[in-house]
Amino acid sequence: MKPLCWIALATLGLALPYAAHAVEKPIAAKVLVIGHRGASALRPEHTLASYGKAIADGADFIEPDLVMTKDGVPVARHENEISGTTDVASHAEFAGRKTTKTIDGHPVTGWFTEDFTLAELKTLRARERLPELRSTKYDGQFQIPTLDEIIDFVATESATRERVIGIIPEIKHGTYFQKAKLPMEDRVLAILAAHAYTRTAPVEIQSFEIANLRYLRGKLGKAHPNIRLLQLLDDAKEQPYDVVAAGGKLTYGEMMKPAGLREIAGYADAIGPNIRAIIPLAKDGTLGQPTALAHDAHAVKLELHPYTFRPENHFQAKNFWQGSDPKSFNEAGSIAEMRAYLDAGVDAFFTDDPAIGRKAVDGR
Repeated sequence: MKPLCWIALATLGLALPYAAHAVEKPIAAKVLVIGHRGASALRPEHTLASYGKAIADGADFIEPDLVMTKDGVPVARHENEISGTTDVASHAEFAGRKTTKTIDGHPVTGWFTEDFTLAELKTLRARERLPELRSTKYDGQFQIPTLDEIIDFVATESATRERVIGIIPEIKHGTYFQKAKLPMEDRVLAILAAHAYTRTAPVEIQSFEIANLRYLRGKLGKAHPNIRLLQLLDDAKEQPYDVVAAGGKLTYGEMMKPAGLREIAGYADAIGPNIRAIIPLAKDGTLGQPTALAHDAHAVKLELHPYTFRPENHFQAKNFWQGSDPKSFNEAGSIAEMRAYLDAGVDAFFTDDPAIGRKAVDGR
């Protein structure tokens, strides 16, 4: 019998992506759709408008990436360097704050959240990070939100829509902010504890580093069953920066092997690899054969929450393209690609367009 993804692709008139393979079942009771930075294909990322669109479109969770302000407030930005996602460069009063810093071992030039107070950041407005692919019509309309504001917003949306909406915050550059005397971990836990909503609603804290997740596991213990931990995983040859800073040799590739997964299972509830670590691309850009990662993760009771599905041709395996323009918005291809990964056993997934994710899950 052909896997369900074959049937779906045939229905959509798309090429079959790979040879027949055993279908891996998720271990989660329900496969969750995570709004990656909100509905970032449709609104400027990490704004209340983006999170609101994600919720309206059916996301089970919304994702705020967290960085710190000069006065110690966690705010939502994908990076602490903000020239690509705000209008900071057009503010003459902040011109002198442009600088170059070393972030996780790499030189970065621009403006950094830790050099601004929250009040100063509130004078900025968000803009589209990928203007070459996505609409800029919302540029200049939305502020940078704090974690407190996001929680209040989600709580209101949850009450209005009469459904629980999870929050999956990522602690960005944990080691960097600790060295800058702006550690995020305890501050995030305190904010979660201060809100009635996040004392009971599902929360999953993410990090590409290891030490801060281990620290959080020790702090949380078993007293906060609504808060889970997600170990993010980068390319196989890369290393978590806290490992680099400590002079260690551990790579993400080693972490994705059975022994590494067993180690992760000691402190985390799920792993978040790139989607291509689960089903890689072949040399011609089409979808290849699934790896053992889903099976191996499930074997040690780790859920699989990969990132990121995006609706434009540019980000999809070549089998799923419609037309030849990389910029084309391709909903059918995105659904087909998501369903191939659903067949491979993912338990949740990040998508820039949660409405498409909802269709991929609900319409199977």
